[in-house]
This record gives sequence, structure tokens and C-alpha cells, in this order.
Amino acid sequence: MISNTSQRSLPAEYSSQARHLVAVDCIIFGFDDDELKLLAIRRQIAPNRGDWSLIGGFVNQEESLHDATVRVIKKLTGLRRIYLSQLYAHGEPDRDPVTRVLSVSYYALIRCQAHNQELIDAAGARWFSITQIPELIFDHQQMVTMALAELRKEARVKPVGFELLPQKFTLPQLQILYEAIYQKQFDKRNFRKRILQMGLLERLDEKDKSNSRKGAWYYQFNRERYRQLTADGFYFNLPL
Repeated sequence: MISNTSQRSLPAEYSSQARHLVAVDCIIFGFDDDELKLLAIRRQIAPNRGDWSLIGGFVNQEESLHDATVRVIKKLTGLRRIYLSQLYAHGEPDRDPVTRVLSVSYYALIRCQAHNQELIDAAGARWFSITQIPELIFDHQQMVTMALAELRKEARVKPVGFELLPQKFTLPQLQILYEAIYQKQFDKRNFRKRILQMGLLERLDEKDKSNSRKGAWYYQFNRERYRQLTADGFYFNLPL
């Protein structure tokens, strides 16, 4: 939040300007039960108290936008080291009915298996399928729409999808994830061929036999190999 500076005088060009509140809003995506999900929370202050909202908060005087976002997400989920990307600056004069609030949105990708469910429950937050998102306050639905479009763009050219999966996963799980992101089905043979040709997956000596007697091999994403290949000019491209 931008506030009056009491310990030093400001030049007239600064002191004569209007003061605005600055906030961050977080579009938190997770993947669970074969669905891409959004984390929303019941708003605890007026106006719109009790309505569904994105997770957010005001930026403290000595915080960067990034640090404020990390603080807000960690308080709710218990997670600190997650994929986080700045999305957009929202500055319509009437976006908040109380006063002028500028909000910078971030979208985050988290592993649902890793977060602290007790913190989420205590805060009154809840996961929603992206196909069944409730009505959100202010311009938060617009933020979600923008974040989903950005995720779909990024997932084609960067391996961000792996941020939503457990450390080890099967190829069927990986395909289900991408189908959930893009809300369409892909040919199994072509999808596996494209993803394996990149050489970024390491097959483990372990199978998931929960769905069939034969089982499916577990894989993990090799981040070090991705960094090495990228340094050599490799370009992640998954035509879907």
C-alpha cells in the first residue's frame, strides 16, 4: 500500500499527486482428480463480504510486488517455492467500489498434493473446477480468464505443465493434465510420441498398477537436462 511518507519531505511533483492503494491478486491453479482447478476464498471484509474472491492482499510499504504475492500464497497454502508469473496490472478507476485500488495479478501453479489443506480449510478457501467457477467479485473473473489464456499459451512453449504434477507421474496422467488445461482430447499415440521425442522425461524403474494389472511406467521431468538443452538452443514446442 502506498502511504504518506512521514519521515522525509517529498518534492512538490510527488506530494501533489493522488495516493492509491496497491494490491496483488493471485490466480492459483492446481490439478487434482483429473481436473484443472482454481483456488477461491470467501471474502472476509466489506464490501461483498462472503462472496467468492481470488486470494489477494495489499502490498506493504517495504514489500515488492513479488514478495507480497509470495507472502499471500504462503499464508494460505503453506507453500513458498512455487511457479509464479506476473500477469497484468488492473487499474480501472471503479474496479473497487470503496476506493481507488491498483491490483497486479499473478498466476501460480501448485501441486495439490503438497499444499497445507488445514490452512486452506481454516481460511474458508475451496478448490473449484475451471468449468464450474462461481461468480467472483469485482474484476476477478476477468483475471481468471486472462490467466487461463496465458497458461494455455505458456504450456505449449514451456514445460510449465509439470509444475502441476507430482514428482513422478505416468504418461496417461500427463496427457490428462494437458487435456484438462486445453479442455479437449488428444490422440494418445501422437501425444506420447511428441512428448517423448523431446528427451526431457526420465523413465523410472517403477510402475503405477492402480488402474491395470500391467501398469504404467512412472516418469519424472529432468529439469537439469531441460536447462542444458535450452542453453544449446532447444525450444520446447508441443503442438496440440
